[in-house]
Amino acid sequence: MEWSDVRIFLAVMRSGTLGGAARALRLSHPTVGRRLRALEEATGQILFQRTADGLVLTEEGSAIVALAEQMEEGALALERRLAGQEQALRGALRISSADWFGAYVLPPIVTDYTSAYPGVDVEILTGTRLFSLAQRESDIAFRIVPFDTSDIVQRRLSRLNYGVYVAAAAPDPVFGDGAGFGLITHDTSTGQFPDIDWLKASFPNAAPIVRSNNRNVQSHLCRQGLGIAVLPRAVGNHVSGLRRLELSAEPPSRDIWMGYHRDLKHLQRLRAFIRVVDEHLRAVLP
Repeated sequence: MEWSDVRIFLAVMRSGTLGGAARALRLSHPTVGRRLRALEEATGQILFQRTADGLVLTEEGSAIVALAEQMEEGALALERRLAGQEQALRGALRISSADWFGAYVLPPIVTDYTSAYPGVDVEILTGTRLFSLAQRESDIAFRIVPFDTSDIVQRRLSRLNYGVYVAAAAPDPVFGDGAGFGLITHDTSTGQFPDIDWLKASFPNAAPIVRSNNRNVQSHLCRQGLGIAVLPRAVGNHVSGLRRLELSAEPPSRDIWMGYHRDLKHLQRLRAFIRVVDEHLRAVLP
């Protein structure tokens, strides 16, 4: 039994399809299918039941999931430990963040970093999914909530201030009322957003008209005159056609957290990136 085949087994289990596993592992669909069959032949067991909706674990497959995940953690720990001892300023550096952070905060940081260290291949991953530091989906992550595992080295970087915005030509809504205006809000399926709760309470007579899980989308909808939006100032202050309202009260602020796995604390290209972050962050988060 080879670790690479166990890795494929876990990817198929998590995605439910050979195609999804192939995309996650950056392998071809036939390769994933061939290696999964090889694993089933090596174990003498059928690990997945083929259904119309995808691949479902059999009892035999379910019985080895925990052991396969232990193998995965051991392999990933070995990879992280070796990567953390690498001293050369070359190789790949994966950075994950929310979409707006990747669009408005990271570009000047990454520009200076790649100019100083051209041997490093930077990859920026954005979205609502939290990329795993333990599985090295990302080497360093920026979030608005603290990391919840003890193997992550984390630091509160800065305070994130929000503002309330309307289209540049729109009239001012009445604070505490909001009648005649729409609200552009955030998808709350992934958690609570204090700024959105504050927006609804501050303009109770404004009708929620559209919501999105992407701050860039919210800013452009607002610029079109669709309604009132609360945005990180790092976004709203840099989107043309928006105007920030001067109100008697401001939306609640949040913290920006940076984290990386403790096994990478000696990785020089990561430490160099953190130094560049420290130099920039106060300037790019108003």
